[in-house]
Amino acid sequence: MNNTVSHLYKIDMEKEGREYSELILTNIYQQAETIARKVVVKGGRQKDIDHFIDDIVTSKYLGIPVMLILLALVFFITIVGANYPSLALFAFFNFLEDKITRLLLFLGCPDFIYGFLVQGVYRCTTWVVAVMLPPMAIFFPLFTLLEDAGYLPRVAFNLDSIFNKVGTCGKQALTMCMGFGCNAAGVTSCRIIDSPRERMIAVLTNNFVPCNGRFPLFIALSIIFWGGMGIYKNFIAAFCVAFLVLTGILTTFFISFLLTKTLLKGMPSSFALELPPYRKPVLGQVIVRSILDRIIFVLMRAVKVAAPAGALIWLMANTMVGDASLFKHMTNLLDFPARIIGIDGVILTAFILGLPANELVLPLMLMGYLATGTMIEVESLTALKKILVEQQGWTAGTAVCVMLFSLLHYPCATTLWTVKKETGSLKWAVLAFIIPLVVAICACFMAKQMAKLIGI
Repeated sequence: MNNTVSHLYKIDMEKEGREYSELILTNIYQQAETIARKVVVKGGRQKDIDHFIDDIVTSKYLGIPVMLILLALVFFITIVGANYPSLALFAFFNFLEDKITRLLLFLGCPDFIYGFLVQGVYRCTTWVVAVMLPPMAIFFPLFTLLEDAGYLPRVAFNLDSIFNKVGTCGKQALTMCMGFGCNAAGVTSCRIIDSPRERMIAVLTNNFVPCNGRFPLFIALSIIFWGGMGIYKNFIAAFCVAFLVLTGILTTFFISFLLTKTLLKGMPSSFALELPPYRKPVLGQVIVRSILDRIIFVLMRAVKVAAPAGALIWLMANTMVGDASLFKHMTNLLDFPARIIGIDGVILTAFILGLPANELVLPLMLMGYLATGTMIEVESLTALKKILVEQQGWTAGTAVCVMLFSLLHYPCATTLWTVKKETGSLKWAVLAFIIPLVVAICACFMAKQMAKLIGI
């Protein structure tokens, strides 16, 4: 009984302390505003424009819809804009592969060494770069533009009350925004959160915001199963991606709430968020910050894990045990548990071996389905649809489960490595792996049951 009273008293004291700190902070700002109003003279036009914009983007009713529309617009620009640079990079890397192949053949290189180096290490690494670099080169500058223009603090303002209700603070919204480009960068950005408890929650849940490495799979399946191949396919793909992002955000709220009630109990901290004035971004600074601070940082870490992953994948696909490869044995072993959550052994194997980088999942699926022994790309979405639907029997329910698993499953190796470095503990990196995996399995199992009920 005494323990219960003591616990309740502690909670009341924490709440009162938080309320007093907020009251003191409010009074300080009110007094500062009163003094400034008496002694500062300024033109009213910019202030009026700022207030007019803020009345819209921080509105109780319009703030979040405007945020979602801007998010969908950023995704649409990224999806459409990244397509052609990716194709150009693939063509360039294929040209280099042809030259390297000719050189190794001229030198009399053994087939095993050629396959290991070129079809394994080189092809995996260049695939990651070709798929990952163009979206990052578009998304991060757009993100930095919104940041420099002063909009991102408004995002934190809009979401602060929701995060407080689940036991964290609005700064987590900013780390989630960074996670859209790359979850490793999102985890690093959690340094801005002062409270160690809330910082850890942000670290453990950042993975539920999909990074650009998962976009190609989302886009391809959205177009194949819901968008068709018509003129509106990019709009539908952008809508589906935005819907998945919303699902990830809601999952972040739910898991954050669970963590505050279990592993990371405590009261949400308050923070003063002073909305900066809107300003014109400096293009040169945007480009430099995007390239140096974000794109190169993320790309280098991804390449470091993609190269050894390519070697391992090629060895598994070309090492025979009996009448089948190690890759084939693995897909057969995992097929039964995978069917329980609405996917198959090839898909689950692709996600496991795609741990180094999410960009590898789709080519690994194709390698498993076509038994090529090396990662390949298909000529078009029509060819991909033929493989998945006609040859492998995918349904809309399968596509939903694959997209859900991709959205919610464990982070890539680069992000887990970053979690380990940021927290200084292997324990938190393991939890950052296990928590999303459990969530993904539960979500896919429920999605499969619902798909059965509605007959898809």
